[in-house]
Amino acid sequence: MIATEADLLRDGWGPAPRFTALIAAYDDAPAGFALYFTSYSTWLGHHGIRLEDLYVTPTLRGRGIGKALLAKLARIAIDEGCPRLEWDVLDWNESAIAVYHSIGAILQTEWRIMRLAGEPLHALAVQS
Repeated sequence: MIATEADLLRDGWGPAPRFTALIAAYDDAPAGFALYFTSYSTWLGHHGIRLEDLYVTPTLRGRGIGKALLAKLARIAIDEGCPRLEWDVLDWNESAIAVYHSIGAILQTEWRIMRLAGEPLHALAVQS
């Protein structure tokens, strides 16, 4: 991980926030978080919510904290008129996939993530 505390403070709580975060507590102590931002679907003609990270402290997993964070995000999506809430999951994370299936999420198998970073990103940028 290369992100710093300053990066997160700038991008989440600075003058031009790039994301929003929900913080879960258990016994008055931080227990997890959900970091999300808005996306846009030209197909639907509406914005949605994109969950970037869902994390629950390992010793507190299995207590419904992650599900509660997802439920809160679902409520935010509904309140904002968003037709969908989306996120990525690693293909080897079978326990997470099972949890997501249990709440009604559908694994999108026809989509693949494409990423351009580092030198290839810079090389393409100079062609503009």
